[in-house]
Amino acid sequence: MNYFLTISFIAILWFLISNFRKKKRLKNLNTTFHYNWGTPKKKEYYNFFVIGKYFYNNKHKEKAYHILSEKSKVDFDIDALFKFIDRTSSKIGQQYLYFKLRTIGSIKELKKFDELTTLFQKNKDLSVSYQVELSKLNHTNSYYLEELINDNQLEKPKYLWIVISLTITAISSIILLFFYPIVSLLLVPVFSANLFFHYKNKHNVSYYLNGVNQLSRALKVSQKFAKNPEIVTHFKDISFIGKIKSIKFKTEFIAFEKNVTDEYLFIFWFLAESIKILFNVEYLMFYSFLGSITKQKKNIERLFTFIGEIDAAISTASLKSGNLKICTPTFNDDNELKVNEIHHPLIDNCITNDTHLIEKSMLLTGSNMSGKTTFIRTIAINSILAQTLNLCFAQSYAAPFYKIHSSIRITDDLLENTSYYLQEVLTIKQLIEASKDTSPCLFVLDEIFKGTNTIERISGGKAILSYLNKENHTVLVSTHDIELTELLVKDNYDLYHFSEQIKENNLFFDHKIKPGKLKTRNAVKILDLYKYPSEIIKEAKEIESAYFS
Repeated sequence: MNYFLTISFIAILWFLISNFRKKKRLKNLNTTFHYNWGTPKKKEYYNFFVIGKYFYNNKHKEKAYHILSEKSKVDFDIDALFKFIDRTSSKIGQQYLYFKLRTIGSIKELKKFDELTTLFQKNKDLSVSYQVELSKLNHTNSYYLEELINDNQLEKPKYLWIVISLTITAISSIILLFFYPIVSLLLVPVFSANLFFHYKNKHNVSYYLNGVNQLSRALKVSQKFAKNPEIVTHFKDISFIGKIKSIKFKTEFIAFEKNVTDEYLFIFWFLAESIKILFNVEYLMFYSFLGSITKQKKNIERLFTFIGEIDAAISTASLKSGNLKICTPTFNDDNELKVNEIHHPLIDNCITNDTHLIEKSMLLTGSNMSGKTTFIRTIAINSILAQTLNLCFAQSYAAPFYKIHSSIRITDDLLENTSYYLQEVLTIKQLIEASKDTSPCLFVLDEIFKGTNTIERISGGKAILSYLNKENHTVLVSTHDIELTELLVKDNYDLYHFSEQIKENNLFFDHKIKPGKLKTRNAVKILDLYKYPSEIIKEAKEIESAYFS
């Protein structure tokens, strides 16, 4: 009796201590999320291989209005941009936000997402309480929930009938044991055979274990979110929760082993494992579970996007609530691009700029280091954010709903034995194909055909830029080739430039866009400022004066 009371006292004490620690941890989380609201993450490690898994593996993204290509991802530093805007609290939300940043949907979908963002922006306490719940899905294992959605499921083994027969034999032996004790001898070979099948299948169970464990947790989190009437109104149909709940027992059974982290539960685990081996419980339950997963795959994806969209909306609400100059974009059908005080979010103290194009494209010239490439990137990045998160880093932004294509960073491909010029040819060919689209496209190009000689660069560049600038498309191109300005001004291009000044033997850039073409050059001036030999500077100036004045 005393032994029983001691065990009971220890169990109750352990429960109270665990419960106290849990409440304290949640309270600390709540305080942390309140304090960090509107601020970037600190010391976050980003593994884009797993963050991008939902985007790369998703089979539905081809139905989207536009998918941001790998080329544009590199050209616009999308991974760095993601780090800046990411305020998600779960790994599911992080994967969904990355998917959203690279997958442009319809304006209707964008407005619907913005409604959810506004709900959380107006209610910080609700947002923080949801962040606490979402943090339960912030373990790196949560990255693998998407595998239950996108991976091909294992097929049932052909020898499953043997396992079933062994299970029937084990059950029959246990029953007959009460009448014929000698039957117990049969349990030894049966247990041995079942032990073989059990651990042969363990690597399959282990492969799914992370995703299955997170499915169980995600279901609990979604059930709490579904209690909020405003959330239910926004998503309308949350029947997937009930359908996934129907496989809850199987899910938690498979995930049980993952949750045994306390040494006091080890004895219970050992007994449970012995029973599972003797009757092949885990083996049979696992393949029954896989069948259920296959049937419920669509509902599991709806669960994933339900949690992901809520987390992404809270992240966006937090971003909007920070000390940043952010506006809500507007979209038009008039092929008009108008921005005021637009800036690059990744550049500290970035100089803002304005521009206004009406059924025109932009040819941007400028001195080295003056900021022309940064400017066209700024327009493109804000267009992406406008069409994915309904926000811009500007005072105002109005533009068509673009499909965005780029040719900025070109490199030789040594593995494919492709030269710089050929790589550029292949990239621009993709833009030419994209220009056949009837939807408005934004083409962003930097130094077109700089991999070839001057005459062919200018002639080829002019022809291509004229071809791209048709119908309702907009082209933003930066170049050093002043000759292009005379050729393209007749083809519906507005001319702009960035320039510099020399003050006290130092180059000064104001990084402000100006109308018209560039009338100054600074390459030789920079050589002079950096103390190149005087004879080099003299000869360079003489050649410049003789041939290019």
